[in-house]
Amino acid sequence: MRSRMRMPQSACPRMARSMEALAKKIFKGILVAELIGAFGAYFLFNKMNTSQDFRQTMSKKFPFILEVYYKSIEQSGIYGTREQDQEKWLASKN
Repeated sequence: MRSRMRMPQSACPRMARSMEALAKKIFKGILVAELIGAFGAYFLFNKMNTSQDFRQTMSKKFPFILEVYYKSIEQSGIYGTREQDQEKWLASKN
């Protein structure tokens, strides 16, 4: 028969408390990261929604993000923004 090593009883509650504290810290870290991400997404969407020049910058640096913006506003029923942007950007090149 194998013998089991037993921890002193005073160490078990201390370990459980430290694990609980670690879990709380991890949870808080994840929550803070989620909030920063949500506010960042809101800021980015708001900036793209109000500035055609910013959308042009996004089209050069991060075209996939601009595509997500266009699709999201088209899903909400707002059409024509993509076309207006392309017309203005083509006219400014000439």
